[in-house]
Amino acid sequence: MSSNLHPMLNVAIKAARAAGAIINRAALDVESVRVSQKQINDFVTEVDQAAEQVIIETLLGAYPGHGILAEESGSTHGAQDSEFVWIIDPLDGTTNFIHGFPVYCVSIALSVRGRIEQAVIYDPSRNDLFTATKGRGAYLNERRIRVSKRTRLQESLISTGFPFRPGDNLQHYLQIMGEVMQRTAGVRRPGAAALDLAYVAAGFSDGFFETGLQPWDVAAGSLLVTEAGGLIGNFTGESDFLHQRECVAGNPRIYGLLVGILNKHSKFAGVDDKRSVARALRSGPGAPGTPFDVAPDLADDTADATVLGSAAETGASEAAADDTADPSATAPATPPRRLTRIRKPADGAA
Repeated sequence: MSSNLHPMLNVAIKAARAAGAIINRAALDVESVRVSQKQINDFVTEVDQAAEQVIIETLLGAYPGHGILAEESGSTHGAQDSEFVWIIDPLDGTTNFIHGFPVYCVSIALSVRGRIEQAVIYDPSRNDLFTATKGRGAYLNERRIRVSKRTRLQESLISTGFPFRPGDNLQHYLQIMGEVMQRTAGVRRPGAAALDLAYVAAGFSDGFFETGLQPWDVAAGSLLVTEAGGLIGNFTGESDFLHQRECVAGNPRIYGLLVGILNKHSKFAGVDDKRSVARALRSGPGAPGTPFDVAPDLADDTADATVLGSAAETGASEAAADDTADPSATAPATPPRRLTRIRKPADGAA
């Protein structure tokens, strides 16, 4: 596989491994790492900053005309008007890292005209390298990966993240957790969203959901999931999730069932105009201010998108029917929207 990698993916891998080397060296004496607090329970270390710097230097060294969107430095580096934008999280799982808990990763994605086309997630503690190129499949250490084949929520393992920032609605999240937990085989909270999505792509878990996420948390993982045959979107099942701070992913069947549970909890439930939502998110208070579009209208992407019209509509009722542990559970009153599935590449794709 390595000889057939896209040149831009090769550069991203080089950048991710260089950042991983910095992280691994620091992990040998993590107690000596200087830690700052961006806000309550939101930390940044000198390792985050050094890893981000080496990633940016590597990417811009190869592609000086590209743009950068990075967790620590925002869009201050690179070209401001490029159609090519690298979305970087140099150390996803910082809180895990500073405690010596070995669940964290480097996440790098390339957006081309608003679409994610290259993705690398590197777990330096395990030396696990997840990669994807649009239309060419997803890989773990050069081995092709696929989402799981489970079809019943009660047999599924779901990952999530807990609210931890000021202003997060903990009680609302506990309500969501309660609905998901009683219908599944288990819920896990590893603490690194990018790695959670990579694990969905590899079939290690069957689904994932979380709120409050930023583009650099989910950009690379989103391509891994879709290239591995899965689905990803917001809680209403729409594909325009990258800047909406809510994300659900899974194999197609489990994704539909999760949307059936989560759609009534979405802040976009009942909103019909996707583009007005996107505009409001970009221009309203706290808008991310990214140098590329929120998301393309997938209706225009007729070459590689097919509609799974029935998945969302049946998801709510099947989620309740699948729940033998809680017969009283009911489907949400608001029907979820239609899902968009990215076409899976053939097994023999390079």
